[in-house]
Amino acid sequence: MSNPYSAFCDDFYVNLRLGSQLALPHQRDTLLTFFERIQKSFPAMRRFRKTEAGEFNLEEPKSSNSYRWVSVEAKRLVAGHVNPESVEEALKLHTLALELAPYQLGISPIELEYIEVLFGFDLTFTGNHDEIIADSLLTESPLTCLTEEPYARPVDVQPTVTVSLSEDCRLQARIDVVTRTNSYQVRTGEYSEDVISVYLMVRRFWGDRPKETLEAVFAQLAEKAQELTERYILQRVLRPISSAIASRS
Repeated sequence: MSNPYSAFCDDFYVNLRLGSQLALPHQRDTLLTFFERIQKSFPAMRRFRKTEAGEFNLEEPKSSNSYRWVSVEAKRLVAGHVNPESVEEALKLHTLALELAPYQLGISPIELEYIEVLFGFDLTFTGNHDEIIADSLLTESPLTCLTEEPYARPVDVQPTVTVSLSEDCRLQARIDVVTRTNSYQVRTGEYSEDVISVYLMVRRFWGDRPKETLEAVFAQLAEKAQELTERYILQRVLRPISSAIASRS
């Protein structure tokens, strides 16, 4: 199964993040009722586990190229769909989780801090990730001036940009570029196959208590994220990175 942006990345995923100012319930009956309701709609989500951090997860098998997961953390409800056929397909799990949250988990709009959609793009590369990002995204930037020094090699180039999309700054978008090479690998030239990740996050802070339902607000955020992806991220972020990777293959 191929993801809708397979021409630009190896893996694509859509995540939901719902942040609360209060601790989410972790009682046995409450959690099992919530996860059982999720599993009823997505029967392949069979693996239930508690992590060392005290989070509770329900997942589909990760052996498949495409899989879903949902997690109840201390103060967050988080869900994801890796390599969905479409953005619309990914939103089915997130919409259900948000519909259930007020009733099954007792989450009230009063306690909410934010709701966020994350579009993630992973590009596999065996080599210096930071050099790839410096060459593909920051070639003309004054910030790369230190690379002009003798023997200089990039070891930590992970640009982050956050902007407000509304006058009250409650709607924000952020791009994170995450690399996974380290100084030891750069020094020895022994690189492992790993991914460069590009994250686009669109977050709505809940301070003004919007009257729409959680799922309606999330749908608006996802629509905005998809618009930003197709207007900017694909051609101006992902394509240069993938081209730089191809030139070194």
